[in-house]
Amino acid sequence: MWTLYDFLPSGNGYKVRLTLRELALPFVYRQLDILRGDTQLPWFLAKNPLGQIPVLELEDGTCLCESSAILWHIAEGTHLLPSDRLARTRVLQWLCFEQQNVDNVIARARFRRLYPDAVPTRPEEFEPWLKQGARALRVLEQHLRTRTFLVEERLSIADIGLFAYVHCAPEGGFDLQRFPAVCAWLARIAARPGHFGIADVPS
Repeated sequence: MWTLYDFLPSGNGYKVRLTLRELALPFVYRQLDILRGDTQLPWFLAKNPLGQIPVLELEDGTCLCESSAILWHIAEGTHLLPSDRLARTRVLQWLCFEQQNVDNVIARARFRRLYPDAVPTRPEEFEPWLKQGARALRVLEQHLRTRTFLVEERLSIADIGLFAYVHCAPEGGFDLQRFPAVCAWLARIAARPGHFGIADVPS
């Protein structure tokens, strides 16, 4: 059975949890506390020298790092990753968009607000993140006005990857009510049978 090493509030870990649950794949959940330094311990650095979560350990001990790469590995050959070459490229495009414009911006603002003592941040430092994050949400809004999901009108790891941090963007200071198409898309994903919240510990 696979083992997922993760920090529960992490959107990057959450997207892996959601993908595993969507595909009904069993896994062992190992919760770590990055604020306490768990990921800098020697045993974990042996799994990921960067000391970052999530890490998915396969049955043979192989460790996969970087959330987008983990999603791709899990989804290969399933309904969450199209077989068509162009559609697969579009999925990858959105995963790259998420890492650059959501994880790097919206997630950063969220983390600084949730854990102000971990990384002290001056109020003015939030301004460029709020501006860049709002731009990313506008791009999503425009794309989703005429679509049910991001690629080929069906759920894919592109949707799950973006859902993870976008749905909790208000914790970073973003007003999602300004983006009705995004809100409707979030609701569709949250209505999936296997859905569970970011604060729920997988059983």
